[in-house]
Amino acid sequence: MLQALDPPAKTLDEFVKQVLPADILSSKNIKIEGPRDSGRARQQGSVSSQEGFSESQLISRLREIASGNKVYRSYIGCGYAGTRTPEVIKRNVLENPAWYTSYTPYQPEISQGRLESLLNFQTMVTDLTALSIANASVLDEPTAAAEAMTLSVNALPANRLKREKKVFFVSHLCHPQTIAVLESRAQGFGITIEVGDVLKDSSKRVEEIGEDLVGVLAQYPDTLGGVEDFRGLADKIHELKATFSVATDLLALTVLTPPGEFGADVAFGNAQRFGVPFGFGGPHAAFFACSEKHKRKIPGRLVGLSKDRLGDPAARLALQTREQHIRREKATSNICTAQALLANMSAFYAVYHGPRGLKRIAQKVINTARVVQEGVHRLGFETKGEGRVLFDTVVISGPDKLSAQSLVSQAAEDFQINLRLIDEGHVGITVDETVEKKDIEDILDFFGKASGRSETLDVEQIAKDIGITADGTPSDIPETLLRKSPYLTHPVYNSHHSETEILRYMHHLQSKDLSL
Repeated sequence: MLQALDPPAKTLDEFVKQVLPADILSSKNIKIEGPRDSGRARQQGSVSSQEGFSESQLISRLREIASGNKVYRSYIGCGYAGTRTPEVIKRNVLENPAWYTSYTPYQPEISQGRLESLLNFQTMVTDLTALSIANASVLDEPTAAAEAMTLSVNALPANRLKREKKVFFVSHLCHPQTIAVLESRAQGFGITIEVGDVLKDSSKRVEEIGEDLVGVLAQYPDTLGGVEDFRGLADKIHELKATFSVATDLLALTVLTPPGEFGADVAFGNAQRFGVPFGFGGPHAAFFACSEKHKRKIPGRLVGLSKDRLGDPAARLALQTREQHIRREKATSNICTAQALLANMSAFYAVYHGPRGLKRIAQKVINTARVVQEGVHRLGFETKGEGRVLFDTVVISGPDKLSAQSLVSQAAEDFQINLRLIDEGHVGITVDETVEKKDIEDILDFFGKASGRSETLDVEQIAKDIGITADGTPSDIPETLLRKSPYLTHPVYNSHHSETEILRYMHHLQSKDLSL
């Protein structure tokens, strides 16, 4: 390569000097760590090496470095929750090059398997959100929120687009990272982000914004675990010809009324808790669904069913709004990656568990949160909101002598538990499918010691006292918030619930594709 260059270069270093401006070129020699061969080198730590590590040596060294990490139980929430990735999905999708090298289905002729899996993802999202169309995933939840804002602007009538002021009204109970990304993205579009209580005084602020309103965003369930009825808000937004977007949780929608049934135009959120582990921070695949009237403005990739030259059903990318071959000014989205591998994992998670399995997981999460809520009450703490928690998050305030910061620090130091610091007076706990009896005991043990009580609470007795059973949705969820419509009724979600069955299905799909 060096010999073919013009002007020629004798070494790679000389080539780099030709290409990079001198003012940004570092004069330091890079010290490449190498294996610690001798006892003396081991005592001194890593050594510099011309060759670096071999692959096996590097893996060993990285494990050594990683062993210094302290892995705590995390109950921070904010849209992220622990999940159990079924081993059959981990081994045969996440760790399988037939899936992880070929997840972008640009050529439908050699991509029918992964296209079908992404179609399963889309169907899962439309069923759970009760909206008519969904895309084949997006980057993450905050990015999806920014796309919902952009869609809301594009959906405005022509005369409203020319207005000098455009306001996107965001609930103060959205996740903080979502609000942060919206505020950053809005600057480039000339949109004003207003953060406030979208339901206060019967949504009076929505009426006050009036014709300047681009759209409204609410979180359901919200960042503090609350679940509200947004029907009245949706009506007011639509009277102003604006768009109503809802950030939501797919697992919650197996139990709670879906956004499409209370007037949402757009629903989006994070699909992480459907079988995708935290992965040291993500990002994780998000989902994005909308009503029929917005289908040509939906961002990202959309898989549709068509016919091949023989008249047989064939999947392909449809209504493409942003790919390499589309001119920039024609694009309605700035999405570059759809996290398609992780979307496939979430799709297989739904196929594997099916509607009954997903609902059982949701019921377990609600029941776990309620046991934690009752337990901390008995230890002298208060929780936010009226009545029992409706999904996965409990917000706790303690006796006056205990600050939230001290609770968070003490939980981490003494119990290896990460709590969420909400404000000076409140901490949050978000539970998930991985939380077992021992975890609940540890949580209650911590709050007991923090309040100066020596009593040990019996978790099973608490569950019994508040009427929790292993099966069955809690009976006190309000009628207006309780889901009654069916979901995931297609045979694909009701046929592959054993490891053998889903393994055959995975192989059936992967055998249709050509990959690396």
